[in-house]
Amino acid sequence: MTILIGAMIFAAAAAAAGPAGVPAAPAAPGAEAERLGRELAGQGTLAALLPLMAAKETEELVAAHPDLSDADKAALRDSARATFAAGESRLMAATGHAYAERLTVAEMRRLVAFNRTAAARRYRAAMPQAIAATMQAIGPMDFKADALAAFCRRTGKLCAGK
Repeated sequence: MTILIGAMIFAAAAAAAGPAGVPAAPAAPGAEAERLGRELAGQGTLAALLPLMAAKETEELVAAHPDLSDADKAALRDSARATFAAGESRLMAATGHAYAERLTVAEMRRLVAFNRTAAARRYRAAMPQAIAATMQAIGPMDFKADALAAFCRRTGKLCAGK
């Protein structure tokens, strides 16, 4: 799941960079643009998945320290919740700002309005479970190892054990 978080953050960063030739919104977004961007960020894939990932990683942390008392385990969970809340807030603010810089207010209004519909809410609610089911069906994936293996097969270079 940590790899998935990294991949999502990378994808968000790549999307924030913007495709070539797409005009950017004004460099200094106004208050409405920032508010809409933040709302849009809160309606996105990253916002839908982060709580599930944090819960999973929190329980992994607790399980990795079986020597802790029940009170200490509760304190660790509380610390993890606070850490998550601070990190999530920073991520959503940064993502919202990136949207505000790259989309017009009119575009964000339309996107936010769509995201408030029942269909969009159901889509977001289904998203974490659909992604989890996909990851379970596909199994572990290691992009770097798979790319190197393909390169090795193609060129005979960078092969493990050679």
